[in-house]
Amino acid sequence: MIDSAEVLKHNSPKSCWLILYGRVYDVTEFLISHPGGSSIILAYAGQDATDEYDPIHPAGAIEEHLPVDAYLGEVDPATVSKAATKAVRTRDVLTENTPLSAIINLNDFEHVAKQSLSPNAWAYYSSGSDDEISKQMNRKAFQNVSLRSRVLRNVEEINTSTMILGQKTSMPVFVSPAAMAKFAHPLGECAIASGVGKEGLIQVVSTSSSMSIEDIMNARVDKDQPIFFQLYVNQDINKSKALIRRAEQAGVKAIWITVDSAVIGKREQDERIRAKVTNGGAISQGQEVMGIGRTMGAIITPRLSWGDLLWIRKTTNLPLVIKGIQCVEDAILAYEHGVQGIVLSNHGGRHDKLTLNSAQAPLLTLLEINKYAPFLLTKMEIYLDGGVRRGTDILKAVALGATAVGLGRPLLYALTAGYGEDGVRKLISILRAELMSNMALAGARNLGEITRAMLNPSRLERDLVALVKL
Repeated sequence: MIDSAEVLKHNSPKSCWLILYGRVYDVTEFLISHPGGSSIILAYAGQDATDEYDPIHPAGAIEEHLPVDAYLGEVDPATVSKAATKAVRTRDVLTENTPLSAIINLNDFEHVAKQSLSPNAWAYYSSGSDDEISKQMNRKAFQNVSLRSRVLRNVEEINTSTMILGQKTSMPVFVSPAAMAKFAHPLGECAIASGVGKEGLIQVVSTSSSMSIEDIMNARVDKDQPIFFQLYVNQDINKSKALIRRAEQAGVKAIWITVDSAVIGKREQDERIRAKVTNGGAISQGQEVMGIGRTMGAIITPRLSWGDLLWIRKTTNLPLVIKGIQCVEDAILAYEHGVQGIVLSNHGGRHDKLTLNSAQAPLLTLLEINKYAPFLLTKMEIYLDGGVRRGTDILKAVALGATAVGLGRPLLYALTAGYGEDGVRKLISILRAELMSNMALAGARNLGEITRAMLNPSRLERDLVALVKL
């Protein structure tokens, strides 16, 4: 009989013991040959792994894969405490101390960020407007589209590369202009620039970046790495003109104009935290407390209109993209005003403007364009952001005609817990692997082979029919 305390001492790659069905095994030598990799075994090293092992292994697997001398004896049941069992259940909880190697999807980064960010920073990054309906709808829209995969196609070689505004990118993915990255890491947007440059992606830098545009440009892998600049139009137009010229002088390749922020949404989570910080939890009578979002947005002009594109055109010759299109009518107007691209976006659910059902999901707006103005899909580049978390999300957007999709919050989360540039690169590698796998399973060897025929967006189309009737 072996004391469970003795088993617990053997919890490393150098000496790894497991308890299975009350029996103790030394699996140290088996770590390197385990089909699922060593990490899953090490997660339960020194503990009882029966509950995790049993559902996925057939009877006799232990005897088949382990030598006879790996069996060390039976664990003394009197020494197995409830605390030890609980440790097995909580060992894999993602915390600010989670190693980057343990991150396996984009949602993991979010869980770690929630643990590692200050309450103020977490509220600013994660919050949506009011009841956060739009933020939730962004994700649900992708879930309402299913894939119709093709089989028996040679998918040995998968190519995910494409072009955005004439610039090469390794995937149809770009970094959305998310502000205040220094909340997550001291190098902020500079760490993002370096990380995405090494992975071949394009970054759109926010007007509200916590690093200067010059510092971000200097953080690039090389001078050929493209950077775009996002503009919030200031109430003082001359300041916006100067900012465009500054960005152009720094070497950016395009200007993205955000148009969905004439009135800043009320991010209640952000404002509750701000109220607690400024007033010790008590708001003085008659005093309005604004969160970081509304404070930063105070400079944005509410007078922006289609006519403002004239002075922007006179200020720069760079390609123009309008970010924040939320209906097919405005998509058509954007094309008629000669911009090179549009971003279908509700600002990540941060701006709920419609009083009935809030701002609709960008994927639904893309479906509107498919149905009512399909000519736009070949006349200009169309992007979307909001709710993209999986390779299948990218696949679905491209199948509906999107040139590329944007990631905002996930890149900020990837910086946290000290991950920095390495976190950014890990996130991109995870997403690339998912996209390549999804393309292969769908029967597409390159982006050109991803077509509308691969989708069944029936539930999304029902939403569209309901919207048209409304």
